Amino acid sequence: MYPFGTPTVVPAASFDPVKDANDLRKAMKGFGTDEDTLINIICRRSNEQRQEIHRQYKTHFGKDLIEDVKSETSGNFEKLLVALLRPIVEFYVAELNAAMAGIGTDEDVLIEILCTLSNAEIHTIKNAYLRSYGAHLESELKSETSGNFKRLLVSLCNGNRDESGRTDVTAAQQDARELLKAGELRVGTDESTFNMILCQRNYQQLRLIFAEYEKMTGHTLEHAIRNEFSGDIMDGLIAIYKCVTNKSEYFASRLHKSMAGIGTNDNQLIRVIVSRCEIDMHDIKVAFERLYGKSLRSWIKGDTSGHYKHALYALIGEQRSS
Repeated sequence: MYPFGTPTVVPAASFDPVKDANDLRKAMKGFGTDEDTLINIICRRSNEQRQEIHRQYKTHFGKDLIEDVKSETSGNFEKLLVALLRPIVEFYVAELNAAMAGIGTDEDVLIEILCTLSNAEIHTIKNAYLRSYGAHLESELKSETSGNFKRLLVSLCNGNRDESGRTDVTAAQQDARELLKAGELRVGTDESTFNMILCQRNYQQLRLIFAEYEKMTGHTLEHAIRNEFSGDIMDGLIAIYKCVTNKSEYFASRLHKSMAGIGTNDNQLIRVIVSRCEIDMHDIKVAFERLYGKSLRSWIKGDTSGHYKHALYALIGEQRSS
């Protein structure tokens, strides 16, 4: 039923957007806010259903649902609900813009989004970015990044990866040899070869190339990338490698990174959960527990609190309690 993974948020079966809009209005009207109702509706509907609720809310009450949620909630709980109420394309566009706005650039966000989307998704986001900000995403990336990392992002931003799914062992062996010659068999690194192969070949073909590389060298291409590169370009190439070999593990590692250490990177935690809950969050949960020995729920319990925590539970398909 779900070819790309198992989601934890699915469309509500007996969906009534008018009732949902009314219930949300009641939850926010008058003194105090019924946060449980906000969670039960906003976190347990698909993005498409949330957009319909948004329209009905405006039609019935002449008010904007996002603005009302902003005025009735605060902190990370507000941030999470607002992210859920945006169309997913708008959400990605806002995240990309925020990653490049102001002083400094959040390269991790650029990598996470551009390294994990399909050609069609990238083209949709580019068009939406232009509409929202009056600037071309590619131009913004060029002005905010530099060197090999800039070239990697521009390649990904073109959304020109082969998506045929066709594989060719001979071609895989040839590409593996080219990667070996471009990296480990020379002084210095020919970054353009890594860029070209990792940004253009389809995922099935890349898996073959990685297997051939390991046969030739006795170690993974990830090992070679870590030896040959550093900084943002290394992170970008490894993100592509991990998405090809096991996308669930890649996103599990992003969630872990958001909660490990001192303090929680709530923007990252929210972004991964909002963007994956309708795609493959169940698979990410399984990968998380396999990699880190504890459930994702237990990590969220330790790193968040209150209504924010319960909203995250709902999105990852966990029941409330304590």
